[in-house]
Amino acid sequence: MATVVLLGTLDTKGTEYGYLKDQILQHSDCDVLVVDAGVLGEPLTTPDITRDEVAAAAGARIEDLVAANDRGAAVMTMAEGAAAIVTRLFAEGNLHGVLGLGGTGGTSLVTHAMQALPVGVPRLMVSTVASGDTRPYVGALDITMMYSVVDIAGINQVSGRILANAAAAIAGMASAYARPLPDSEHKPLIGATMFGVTTPSVTHAREVLEANGYEVLVFHATGAGGQSMEALADGGFLAGVLDITTTELVDDLVGGIFSAGPNRLEIAGEKGLPQVVSLGALDMANFGPMDTVPAQFRDRNLYVHNATTTLMRTTPEECAELGRRIGQKLSAATGPVALFIPRGGVSAIATEGGAFHDAEADAALIDTLLANVGDNVEIHDLEQDINDPAFAEAMATRLMEMVADQQGEASKA
Repeated sequence: MATVVLLGTLDTKGTEYGYLKDQILQHSDCDVLVVDAGVLGEPLTTPDITRDEVAAAAGARIEDLVAANDRGAAVMTMAEGAAAIVTRLFAEGNLHGVLGLGGTGGTSLVTHAMQALPVGVPRLMVSTVASGDTRPYVGALDITMMYSVVDIAGINQVSGRILANAAAAIAGMASAYARPLPDSEHKPLIGATMFGVTTPSVTHAREVLEANGYEVLVFHATGAGGQSMEALADGGFLAGVLDITTTELVDDLVGGIFSAGPNRLEIAGEKGLPQVVSLGALDMANFGPMDTVPAQFRDRNLYVHNATTTLMRTTPEECAELGRRIGQKLSAATGPVALFIPRGGVSAIATEGGAFHDAEADAALIDTLLANVGDNVEIHDLEQDINDPAFAEAMATRLMEMVADQQGEASKA
C-alpha cells in the first residue's frame, strides 16, 4: 500500500488538511501520514507527527520558537525539520508521495522539504503562488505545482473541487510509485548539456554514446537545466557527465537570464564522476527581448536569437574571468576530468565569419583557462569547432573510456 505524507501548517490550514486526508483515504490503496509543521497555534487536525517532533528534527524546541516571536526564523527552522522528517520516512519506506498546500510561507516551507527527496518521488504543492514564478519553489527537481485559484481559507465549491483533484492526483502518483516499473534494460546514464548553438555537437555525441550502450539525458542549458543535471549527479543517478555547454557560467558572471548559480560545474567534480567538459556557448550571455537588455549593455555586440532571446557577445575581459573560474572548478575535481578546447569556435555563430567570431576574446578564454587548470585536468586542445562531428566523437569516446576505467576500478574494490 502506498503512503501519502500530508505536510503543512495545521494551526492555520488544519481544516483543509483534514479534508485532503479524507479525500485520499477514499482511494483504497493509499494510507496517509499527517505531519504538522505549524508553530504559533494548536493544530486544527490531529497529526501523526507533531510539530514538536518536526522542531526537534531541526535541533529546536517549539517553546523557544514561539517565545522568539520571529515568524521568518520559525518557518526556516520548521522547513529544515520537515526536510529531515520526510527524508527519514522515505528511507524507511513509509513515503510514496507528498502533498502540501499554502500561501507564500507555507509553499516555501513545504517545497523546501520536498526538495530533500530524490528525483522521481511524487510531490504536489497546491499554492496561491503557483501561477507566477515557481522556480524558487520547484528548483531543479520534479515538484508539481497546482494553482489554488482561490485562497486556501476553508472548503467551498471551488476550493473543495481543487483540493479533491489534488488528493486524487497524489493518490494516483503515489500508488504508481509504490509499484515497480516494468523490467527494462538499465543502461548507464550520461548527463549532457546543450544549447541551440551546440545542438549538432551534442546530437552526434549522444548518438555515439547510445550506439555503445549508454542512455543520454540531455539538459537545456537555461539555468534550471544545468541545475537539474547536477541534482541527478548529486543523487547518484549518473555514470558520467558530458558538459559540452557551459554557457550558464556566463549568465552568472554578467547577470543574464540563464544563470545556474555560482556553484555550476562543481557537483560532478565533488562526487568524483568522470566528466568531459567543453566551452560551448561561452561566447554569449542571454537576455530577453531586445528592449529588456540592461542599458549598460546596449552598445555591445547583440544578436537577436529569437523573439524572446537576445544574445550578447562576451568581451575578452569577461572571457578571461570565465577561464579563471572554469580552471579553478575543474582543478578541484576529485574524479577524472578531460577538458576539450574547440579552437575553431565555441558555438555555431562563433566560427570564422560568424556574428560572434572574436579571436581576441577566444584567446583570452583559452589562455587564462590553461593557466588555471591543475595537473588533474586532461587537456585536449583541438583545431575543430565545437560542432564538428570529429570533435563531438572525440568527446564521447573519451568519456566512455573514463567511465569504463572507473567502473573497472570499482569492480576490483
